[in-house]
Amino acid sequence: MKRRYVAAVAFVVLVAALGSAAAVPDRRVLVVSDAETGETYLETPVDNGTVVALEYTHSVEKTRVYEAYTIRGDRLEMTHMEFESYGWGLPSRANVTRKNGTFIYDPPGSYERLTVAPGRIAGHRLHVGDETHDLVALSNGRSVTLSIHRRSAFALPLHGVDR
Repeated sequence: MKRRYVAAVAFVVLVAALGSAAAVPDRRVLVVSDAETGETYLETPVDNGTVVALEYTHSVEKTRVYEAYTIRGDRLEMTHMEFESYGWGLPSRANVTRKNGTFIYDPPGSYERLTVAPGRIAGHRLHVGDETHDLVALSNGRSVTLSIHRRSAFALPLHGVDR
């Protein structure tokens, strides 16, 4: 009798746990991984509307460049770009506004993944919401891919975790 009771209680607990897990929605995470090997360098929770930005120094012009993307579902939508001078790789024919000496551009583009080649001279930094990560140190200067993945809410860290 006692075994049946323990088995019944264990079954009820298991069913309740599985029901709770099914009721918890998946969360989105930004994953920064090695572009060649796929090794994960960083995984941090994001929501719709979270701003993910790349900030670096233009290698030729030696001026600041800031590229902002907003999380829209499982994509990174480029929402604006700021740069201080025109140079190689910057949109020289774009319709820009100027504010405090900075060119501001609203570029088109929505991406499932972005590949970035962090450079020591450029000093690439990754901003995710209020957090800032040194992409060069994180990847040891190796090319990385940024992408959005879905994870179980049970598997998420409370804050971004460098791996």
